[in-house]
Amino acid sequence: MVFRKQMASCEEAKNIDMVSYLSSLGYEPAKVQNIDYWYLSPLRNEKTPSFKVNRKLNRWYDHGLGKGGNLIDFAILYNNCTVGEFLRAVHAVPSLHQPDLLNKTSPQLETAEQIKILDIRPLSSFALCRYLRQRRIPFEIAGSFCREVTYELNQRRYFAIGFKNDVGGYELRNAFFKGSSAPKSFTSIAVGANEVAVFEGFFDFLSFMAIATNQQLLPGDFLVLNSLSFFEKARSFMEKHDCINLFLDQDKTGQNCTRYALSLSEKYRDKSSLYKYYKDFNDWMVNIGKSSPDYRRQ
Repeated sequence: MVFRKQMASCEEAKNIDMVSYLSSLGYEPAKVQNIDYWYLSPLRNEKTPSFKVNRKLNRWYDHGLGKGGNLIDFAILYNNCTVGEFLRAVHAVPSLHQPDLLNKTSPQLETAEQIKILDIRPLSSFALCRYLRQRRIPFEIAGSFCREVTYELNQRRYFAIGFKNDVGGYELRNAFFKGSSAPKSFTSIAVGANEVAVFEGFFDFLSFMAIATNQQLLPGDFLVLNSLSFFEKARSFMEKHDCINLFLDQDKTGQNCTRYALSLSEKYRDKSSLYKYYKDFNDWMVNIGKSSPDYRRQ
């Protein structure tokens, strides 16, 4: 019976839409040619997109590695996990079985209303610590700002790294899930400084803190938007400062927001040139020491 259930789970996982799964991990195609979706490889560093997904067959092939297969084959390489570990994790994320949800106007807000926080404790899970290592976030840094959150979604219990916002909700992340609990808002950290550093997501903030700690830089105030939709709401906090340093993503939405901010006041300063050829601050930090690509932005 257990063998039959695992076989069923394997077949279900293989049928998850590969394009939607990559999108849930933060990867968007560099180009689309009919049924072929081309990406900069999630499995290695490269300059020219050579990772192809055939959406009709729902299979991938990395021309640089000379490897390919179904979604499970990709997941165990990407997450450095066993088939069993992946199946247990993907079973914990019902939305992956429903790729159409990714096309709704605000799926995170819908999910936020469905998530119920059950327990909050210091980070200790081996799986979450391994995920932090993959993102190159020191455990000591993550432990200072994040918690291990057990939550309920669709009457099932899961756990994730939780980052609290100013009104009591949590941004939730693990290797297979990106979501949030209600109420959603931004996260401000104020120590009375004249400058504030602004980030879209908390992994970028944690990356900055890791580098600042290593270089013994003096901390200022911080703002994690948790979503660009909170930019206007957060302006009153940002504009209390003499200098507002923006570390927003290098995608079109992030850069549009940066240009808008620069038009508002000379207080705003674009600091994204630090990771010019990368998707965001964390992507840059993860790839420190590797050969710099000409273009990594999605």
